[in-house]
Amino acid sequence: MKTIDYTSVLCLIIAMTVGSVGKAQEKFFRAIGTPHEPKVEVSWNRYNTYDGVVDIMEKIAEAYPKLARLESIGKSYEDRSIYMLTISDFNTGNPDEKPAMYIDGNIHSNEIQGTEFSLYTAWYLTEMFGDLEFINQLLKDKTFYIVPTINPDARDNYMKEPNTPHSPRSGMLVLDTDGDGEAGEDGFDDLNGDNHITYMIRKSPTGRFIKDPQDQRRLIRVAAEEQGEYEMLGFEGIDKDGDGEVNEDGIGYYDPNRDWGWKWQPDHVQRGAYKYPFSLPESRAVADFVMKHPNIAGAQSYHNYGGMILRGPGAEEDVDTYNKEDVRIYDAIAKKGEEMIPGYRYLTVYKDLYSVFGGELDWFYGGRGIYTYTNELMVSYLYFHKNEGRANQEEELKVDKYLTFGDAFIDWKEYKHPQYGSIEVGGFKKNFSRAHPGFLLEQDAHRNMAFTIYHAYQTPKLSITNVEENNLGNGLKEVTATLYNERLMPTHSGQDLKFKIERPDLVSITNADVVAGMIVEDDDFNKVKEQVHSPETIKVPNIPGMETVKVRWIISGGRNYKINVDSAKGGKASWSK
Repeated sequence: MKTIDYTSVLCLIIAMTVGSVGKAQEKFFRAIGTPHEPKVEVSWNRYNTYDGVVDIMEKIAEAYPKLARLESIGKSYEDRSIYMLTISDFNTGNPDEKPAMYIDGNIHSNEIQGTEFSLYTAWYLTEMFGDLEFINQLLKDKTFYIVPTINPDARDNYMKEPNTPHSPRSGMLVLDTDGDGEAGEDGFDDLNGDNHITYMIRKSPTGRFIKDPQDQRRLIRVAAEEQGEYEMLGFEGIDKDGDGEVNEDGIGYYDPNRDWGWKWQPDHVQRGAYKYPFSLPESRAVADFVMKHPNIAGAQSYHNYGGMILRGPGAEEDVDTYNKEDVRIYDAIAKKGEEMIPGYRYLTVYKDLYSVFGGELDWFYGGRGIYTYTNELMVSYLYFHKNEGRANQEEELKVDKYLTFGDAFIDWKEYKHPQYGSIEVGGFKKNFSRAHPGFLLEQDAHRNMAFTIYHAYQTPKLSITNVEENNLGNGLKEVTATLYNERLMPTHSGQDLKFKIERPDLVSITNADVVAGMIVEDDDFNKVKEQVHSPETIKVPNIPGMETVKVRWIISGGRNYKINVDSAKGGKASWSK
């Protein structure tokens, strides 16, 4: 019988394995700032359906159980789970007790890339942990709550069903948009079956347009005294209910970003509002989660389009809500964002866009005191660095010709319409203009992620920098502790302080008999404010950003006392003698 040399076999297997790994490594050269050999392989040049989004989230949670936790925060109207990834270094403390950054996207279902940008953030943080000391420390100190899509139903509808670049904006509630007593009876019709709702045109002796002889894709408006050849009939559709209107009653007209409980107004004031604040299950799920997590200090929502970093207020009537100190912090973070994201501008909603009542942005700040931005993703500057503006036909045709090589436009084709007769159907696809082309998606995702990481980094970080003792005699000691907030944001925003949204910061001393406790208001002149009740735990209203606060106790005994800081939005810190 032949004896097997298991040692030799094992050595051979190891040699083969090392050799194959070496050959694999020879195929790649590491690029700066990007995960080199990610555990979770994701292509960031395409969009994901709801199932695709969940699959990536599950893979991240499975690959990084000590950094990522997957859970559902609620259900959508069509009973889909609204999934969230909690990203933090779980070995360094309870993530729900660290200062946190909340991120979501896709509140408007056609504004799809916010989902990919949110997902990219979760992927990048987990994949780069261990490789970058900055990320290691960030996840040691902070928590990220990431909800890639808060409108999962209509996201899938936008992708899988025929739509324009702008539909559906709402969720999937079917309402009576045109007020005729029937709901959703006359939506878009995909006449040529290509899953895109493009335009209908028709030859007409009174038409005001001609096709450009140099570029048949383009319609040109003729001069006032000239005769055209074509008239515009609007988006593809048929008058299904015989009321003489086309596409007038599709999926609900309501706006999920008008459903939030801050300065909410009914539909006759704010078009798009539904029944009452938080009447939609998706926004209610987010609000419930945020209410249960007072550690959320910063927040980011992703929309499209326009290349904007937006802050509130949404309406001029609410301008006094944003006090000067908070605006100073908003300005500092957002102006850094302008540097990080080329072509993006820092704007205020009511002043630079339009009035919004009941918006998510304002509820997060006004209702919860959380410093919050909305980024309007994608801007035409990314095409040719000219920023020609949204829906600039000349630029979009150039993009289709030189950058996407005809992939963005559907050529005009004849169609026999039951009401209009002989028409032509064509135009830009639904996934163009608002949505990034694939080749721009990862770059803009990374830059927007960098902005949210900067925002998260500036949430409070507390430390006890100095503890001084002064012997008072008769067995009594005066202990003074200096608390330092190492970041830009205070432990309580001005809005938080105004309405006492979160509890004060608690600074306690243990293993000592406390005679008195106080906040030092002016150390130079020994001005203090005593806390008579429960002096061992001093309630500090706020620890401003980049500033210190001093607290003092008179104690007896306490040879080995300990000082602890516990802040809802600032986390915890301790000092031991």
